[in-house]
Amino acid sequence: MRLLLDTHILLWALIEPGRLDSDLRDILESPEHTVLFSAASVWEMSIKAALGRADFKVAPNRIVAEALDVGFEELPVRSAAALAVATLPHHHRDPFDRLLVAQAMTEPARLYTADAALAVYSELVVRV
Repeated sequence: MRLLLDTHILLWALIEPGRLDSDLRDILESPEHTVLFSAASVWEMSIKAALGRADFKVAPNRIVAEALDVGFEELPVRSAAALAVATLPHHHRDPFDRLLVAQAMTEPARLYTADAALAVYSELVVRV
């Protein structure tokens, strides 16, 4: 199965794995699954880092390197996903989250997220 991690889940998996329950950690470590992280998440982290946000003290390049080191795969933003954003209902306004939902739907992949507001978009969205 293909699993797409939203930005929070990606960060927690790499930096604070204790925030994830053991079942999810087992899923992410299983060779049966392809774990993806989106270029959109890298973009989001880069913006937050450049703004010097106090709640974001992680180097995005470090996250990318660690994600690749553990075997996660980068998912580029394809035009199909970018176009699909326009057809999504406006349940959620965050452009990064909307793009992640569109990526999950167009790839397809299960989107693992901590954001309860995203579950209304698709059965592919899994709230953890």
